[in-house]
Amino acid sequence: MKKQLLRASMLLLAGSVTLSSCVVSKKKYEDLMARKNALEMDKAGLEQDKSTLEQQKASLEEAKASLESERAKLEQQKREYEESLAQALKEGKTLGENLNMSKSQIERLNADLKAREARLAELQRILDEKEKAVANLRNRVSNALLGFNDKDLTVNVRNGKVYVSLAEQLLFNSGSTKVDPKGVEALRKLAAVLKEQQDVNVVVEGHTDDVPIAKGTVGMQDNWDLSVLRATEITRILANAGVDPTRVTPSGRSKYVPLDDAKSKEARQKNRRTEIILTPKLDELFQILETT
Repeated sequence: MKKQLLRASMLLLAGSVTLSSCVVSKKKYEDLMARKNALEMDKAGLEQDKSTLEQQKASLEEAKASLESERAKLEQQKREYEESLAQALKEGKTLGENLNMSKSQIERLNADLKAREARLAELQRILDEKEKAVANLRNRVSNALLGFNDKDLTVNVRNGKVYVSLAEQLLFNSGSTKVDPKGVEALRKLAAVLKEQQDVNVVVEGHTDDVPIAKGTVGMQDNWDLSVLRATEITRILANAGVDPTRVTPSGRSKYVPLDDAKSKEARQKNRRTEIILTPKLDELFQILETT
């Protein structure tokens, strides 16, 4: 509105000057020119004010845009923080559940471990008892057979079992299945010990050398037959001497489990033997193993 008024005034002044140029006095002219100059200065001032206002407006617009950008950043940071917080709370809840679950699992594992330790302790107790029983059995058998030559009869412990090894010369003549009187004596002394050891199983193993039996030997085709028949004859003597037959198992190994692989006379003599294997019953031990 100011600009329009200023423009109208200037046009009016210019018109007045033109129409009355001939009659206007010099002083009047000068006043009009002064007013014109003043108006032009006002116009310049207004133009300057307009420029200043436009600059201020631009600055305000720029500040507003900056504030909007900062606001958008803050909103984004707020959303990210809320999302992080929600994720942290979710993870914390999951972690708490896992901790509770882990605690329960640890308690179960501890209970299982204690149960296993108890079973192992019981197993060790039984093994110790069996070891003592085997050592006691060996001592009793050795004492019962003290009068026999060490070359003819030995008593050893292997793999938790007592092995009574009787040489052929103590029990049989060459190729025979009939036990000599001295061998019968040894077997009866052994039977006296076994009758008192009801928790011991007995396996009788017959062994031969690698020399085939003579052709035409009655009732035998090869060394298998010889080893089995000798084991059966010894089993019969033990049973007749009072050992429960259900505890005794005869078996023949022929030439296939030699003590000495050499082909010498001494090696073959060593291989011709009968082994009576005494094994403490392990029912209690097996029961524990089945539940472990």
